[in-house]
Amino acid sequence: MTFHTPEIKICGLTRVDEAVACVEAGADAIGLVFYPPSPRHLTPQQAREISLALPDQTARVGVFVNCPVSDIQKRIDDCRLTSIQLHGQESPSVVKELCGRGVRVIKALFIHRPPLISEASHYPETAFLVECGKGQLPGGNAMTWNWSEVKLFGQSYPLILAGGLSPDTIARAVFEAGPDAVDISSGVEFSPGRKDIQKVSTLIRAISLCILKRQPRRIWRHAG
Repeated sequence: MTFHTPEIKICGLTRVDEAVACVEAGADAIGLVFYPPSPRHLTPQQAREISLALPDQTARVGVFVNCPVSDIQKRIDDCRLTSIQLHGQESPSVVKELCGRGVRVIKALFIHRPPLISEASHYPETAFLVECGKGQLPGGNAMTWNWSEVKLFGQSYPLILAGGLSPDTIARAVFEAGPDAVDISSGVEFSPGRKDIQKVSTLIRAISLCILKRQPRRIWRHAG
């Protein structure tokens, strides 16, 4: 039996210094949001500045919602993205097209709204980020939920867990869901887009104690 701890993505960074501090605290991936309604939305220039400041081995994940493929490709090139996260209603054909662009593709699926986790087999081989899907914005909206609902799903597919994750909830969430990776944003913020590095460090220390007994699927550690 192989033992592992989940990989860690801190999402919604808006400042270079905070992104670098998250990596120094132990984050494997940094999420850059390209979705104008979000308070964490970045301009291409802001995203590029953050990306260029990160170590090569750190995954730089662009988060998109129903964005044209041509625009996504431009952000991949301009912002040195190693991964893209599709958080809208992107079709399996769009996901397949983007899988051929030389980056890691992650598709968001949901428990309470489409696309549902039951639709995973419609998509090409990729990793899936799963959250409950309630709230006004496409992301987790800081809502805790029954993370154990995706435990069986994670036995079949590479699973990134999101939604309601914070230093106080992370251990329970990891042991209930058994994910390959976790994605955290508002749970380590003091305001939208601004990270509390002490909370980030506390959360990462808590994850280091969450040892899962199964073969890990690497989501980001091979990227860069």
